[in-house]
Amino acid sequence: MFDNSSLEATVSAVLADVKQYGDEALRRYTLQFDKVPLTQIAVPAEAFETADKLLGEDLKNAIRTAAANIEAFHRAQVEDVTVIETMPGVQCWRKPVGIEKVGLYIPGGTAPLFSTILMLAIPARLAGCSEIVLCTPPGKEGAIHPAVLWAAKFTGISQVFSVGGVQAIGAMAYGTETVPKVYKIFGPGNQYVTCAKQLINAGGTAIDMPAGPSEVAVFADDSCIPAFVAADLLSQAEHGADSQVLLVTTSEAVIAAVETEVRAQLEKLPRRELAAKALSNSKLVLVRDRDEAMDMLNDYAPEHLIMACENDEALATRVVNAGSVFLGNYSPNPRAITPRAPITPSPQTDMLRHTAG
Repeated sequence: MFDNSSLEATVSAVLADVKQYGDEALRRYTLQFDKVPLTQIAVPAEAFETADKLLGEDLKNAIRTAAANIEAFHRAQVEDVTVIETMPGVQCWRKPVGIEKVGLYIPGGTAPLFSTILMLAIPARLAGCSEIVLCTPPGKEGAIHPAVLWAAKFTGISQVFSVGGVQAIGAMAYGTETVPKVYKIFGPGNQYVTCAKQLINAGGTAIDMPAGPSEVAVFADDSCIPAFVAADLLSQAEHGADSQVLLVTTSEAVIAAVETEVRAQLEKLPRRELAAKALSNSKLVLVRDRDEAMDMLNDYAPEHLIMACENDEALATRVVNAGSVFLGNYSPNPRAITPRAPITPSPQTDMLRHTAG
């Protein structure tokens, strides 16, 4: 059994150290945990220029396309001020105001999640956040992945700091000689980062939410494409050994076909060891009918739910508990984490459909 009290004690000690010693603690813990001797905590301007030269045009164009889609979705959520006269002479209105200083934590351990930058920085900019600070751990060679730097610059972030883990959360919560203090911290991380966010939240710094391990559930019937279902399951499983994937189906044939595809595709994954560990915690479940499937899925309450089935839109109206829902065979969930944006007012379920052709 995992010892939460030990985790909290370890994280608390690091946070206290960062609060007291600032940059010196950041350098010390980066050397201890990441095995990188930090010469510069703040990423210099020339690093962004180097990233631009290193990154291929295909990936740049993919980031541009994703950014345009994300901006279109979130721009539509920007509210106009509507004045309501509740009684003669009494006017009331609600005005959304962006948080002045926000911090974004971008994991860089087993994979650089540059897509998370897009999903956090773009809503923050649209919300009117005047200062955006980004922290991400350096790689083994001491450099930040060029895709992370390019995405940061593309979304208008110039304050990027080469520090990760608990020490990054402490730096943004308390401020150091180099890293500015922020009012709210967004972004996913491992159990240490999550614990750090909860502790600084108890101390007065706002956070988005304490994120748990990534997960996806797929409901599939005989109309699904087994190779696609397998790819959806593996794309989530490869994010970490503690990820969990779940297939729920009314068809034994689907289970057999998906199992075959999972085995074949797993061998081709560069991150197959992580995916294999996650699959050991995962299940393929055969149910009697759709009613039983929806009862199970609503109880499971997945972070991501994929409906690879006939009449998916009608069935999706029965979803009560899910973070995001992807409808049909051509609406994959290509990433593991959808952190809440700075302008999200309340929990909600996002729906997505993509058609072939």
